[in-house]
Amino acid sequence: MYLITKLKNMKLQKSFIYLLLAFLTIGSYSCRRDAPKSEISTQVTQVKHPDWSKDVSIYEVNVRQFTPEGTFQALEAHLPRIKELGTDIIWLMPIHPIGEKNRKGTLGSYYSIKDYYGINPEFGDSASFKSFVDRAHKEGLKVILDWVANHSAWDNALVTEHPEFYAKDSTGQMYAPFDWTDVVKFNFEVPEMRQYMLDAMKYWIQEFDIDGYRCDVAGEVPMDFWDNARTELDKIKPVFMLAEAEGPQFHSAFDMTYGWEFHHIMNKIYKGEAKPNDIEAYLKKNDSLYPEDSYRMYFITNHDENSWAGTEFERLGNGVESFFALSAVIPGMPLVYSGQEAPLQKRLEFFEKDPIDWDNYQKAEFYQTILDLKSSHPALYNGKEGGTWQRVATDNDDKVFAILRQKGTQQVVGVFNLSGEEVTVALNDENLRQNFKTLFASESITIDEFTRIKLPPWSYKILYR
Repeated sequence: MYLITKLKNMKLQKSFIYLLLAFLTIGSYSCRRDAPKSEISTQVTQVKHPDWSKDVSIYEVNVRQFTPEGTFQALEAHLPRIKELGTDIIWLMPIHPIGEKNRKGTLGSYYSIKDYYGINPEFGDSASFKSFVDRAHKEGLKVILDWVANHSAWDNALVTEHPEFYAKDSTGQMYAPFDWTDVVKFNFEVPEMRQYMLDAMKYWIQEFDIDGYRCDVAGEVPMDFWDNARTELDKIKPVFMLAEAEGPQFHSAFDMTYGWEFHHIMNKIYKGEAKPNDIEAYLKKNDSLYPEDSYRMYFITNHDENSWAGTEFERLGNGVESFFALSAVIPGMPLVYSGQEAPLQKRLEFFEKDPIDWDNYQKAEFYQTILDLKSSHPALYNGKEGGTWQRVATDNDDKVFAILRQKGTQQVVGVFNLSGEEVTVALNDENLRQNFKTLFASESITIDEFTRIKLPPWSYKILYR
């Protein structure tokens, strides 16, 4: 462990203060909290994205459960397949040693960090992690680490060596945030604590050449820390930063934020509690609140949702493919979680060993086809590099959401039947009187005033030119 001992009397230079919005994020492991949404717009200085990020998608790796071995070495064999799937950023859930004090379950939570400079021996060592990153880069993949800045394990050496780094309650005792009893909360009012955390983040970029971070419960950490961290990390190399948070203010430091609200809209639509009109309202609100070049991450599942809320099949049933396709066609970046391409039919244990069954890759072609279109068609690029969007009117908008993405003369049209009934619809837009190719089918379709598209329950068509 590398402890900072020469930081006394240092002062961090703070960036300007942003209008603070009360955004909470989804809990990392022990409880789930819906992220509140803000209707308040705020001026944000947009972060500059790495040049390579304009047309990429992201894949979340649960190292413990990904293979029977649960190691970096075993994971390496999957890298060519993950790249072929059409994803470009590998987000590794935390790889650090896990605390033993107040541990949950047998193996504990990845988010209880015992050593910010160490590697969980279950996964491997420094040499095997370096090999993994090097192999990922050779495959054309970027690697970001899950970073837990808000709290540490109770038996992290900092607790005894630097107790001033931690928040105290009214009795002067350290405490766990929320009901996360296996971790203890940091105090970001202490400059030396901030410097320690920044130095640890620099270490993994300098020593292992990682490409950035997914930052756990980013909304619980002061925004000026993230602003300073992004500035300092970019001096080493252009990094990619994902915030587990939702709100425009995070885009001064982060390339991408979670699309929790849209995730919940999809869940509600399948349960009959929302309508396609809610998607249009959401996208318009997103445009009004967020800087033009903001990346939003959309997903039908992730580690929290899978373990605590249920698999995508439990929540979205027959709509799994339609909702993922929708999340890839709207402006944003789609996420694939470990096992979706298998497909993963179970809730993975969070604190125990529970390997993914890779007997087949039944859904791999589906994800590959969608993500290849995402990365190759300029209308679907990320942020301002992508095309505009508009809802396409149909004669059954109560059940169908149709969207046009357009950049120049290049177009992608998605038509989604978000109901359990078969529908046949016309696309009422003069701009679509064109000849299109059909994704997943070796056929073309010419849309005119007589064209009717038949869609079985929870199905979709994607057209492009």
